[in-house]
Amino acid sequence: MANEEVDSGRRRFLTATTSVVGAVGVGFAAVPFIKSWSPSARARFAGAPVTQDISALTEGQQLVLGWRGQPIFIAKRSKAMLDVLPQMDALVADPKSDASEQPDYAKNENRSIKPDILVLIGVCTHLGCAPELHAEIKPEPFDPNWKGGYFCPCHKSRYDISGRVFKAQPAPLNLPVPPYYFADDNTVVVGVDHKGAA
Repeated sequence: MANEEVDSGRRRFLTATTSVVGAVGVGFAAVPFIKSWSPSARARFAGAPVTQDISALTEGQQLVLGWRGQPIFIAKRSKAMLDVLPQMDALVADPKSDASEQPDYAKNENRSIKPDILVLIGVCTHLGCAPELHAEIKPEPFDPNWKGGYFCPCHKSRYDISGRVFKAQPAPLNLPVPPYYFADDNTVVVGVDHKGAA
């Protein structure tokens, strides 16, 4: 029996077949592993742009919506609110928003595309609390000379009506401006700028 001839053709066939079946098996095993690297539908949805109709928004009013797990503030400012902004430059820490986060198209005194519509990420830059809009230009318990803006109830940081932080506050930076654009006069798309960059 030790001197039996080896069928080399059959051996090559079995080796090739085993290799092909093994490669197919590795492929099937790799697909779920590689697919797990892709974001889930839920994760893709959480980061997807958000569209908001603002036609019912009145002066001094704000809408709050969610994007990427963060509150987004969309506020409508009156002419009186906008007229106060130049007076605030001396009171805020970063009047030109040089150190703060916003797209280039919102790096202006209004920190917005349209002067009357403000879009901000509603998270205090101190410890992440949600600032509250106090839109009226009137004395407030936290500031007798209040000119309208945002007040963080957690640690008392104050921001003007463009989301610029006052000097000597716990918050170090202005409220961030997310990427956004106007699809039409009454529709804001948050999460992507007009060129499509997130």
